[in-house]
Amino acid sequence: MADRDPAPPPDPTDSSGAAIGTWLTLGVLGVLLAFALVIMYVGWGMGDDDPAHAMTTTGYVAMVFGIVATLALGIGLMALVFWSNRTGRD
Repeated sequence: MADRDPAPPPDPTDSSGAAIGTWLTLGVLGVLLAFALVIMYVGWGMGDDDPAHAMTTTGYVAMVFGIVATLALGIGLMALVFWSNRTGRD
C-alpha cells in the first residue's frame, strides 16, 4: 500500500460550506433565543401590570430552592466525575 501525502489544512479565508454552516447555526440559535425571551416575557406576566399575575413570595422561595438544588446536584455530579477520573476508577 503506497503512502499518500496528508490532506492540506483547510484555508481559514475560504467562505464555502463550513463558514455558511456556522453562520446558519448562529442565526437559528439567535432566533430560538429571541423566541425564548418573548415566551418568558409573555409567560411570566411581565408584560402586564395586573398584580394577580405576579409571583408570590412562596413562588420566589420555591424558585430559589429549585435553582440551588439543581446547582448543587450539577456541581456534585461534576465533582464526582473529576474525582473518579483522577483516581483511575473510570
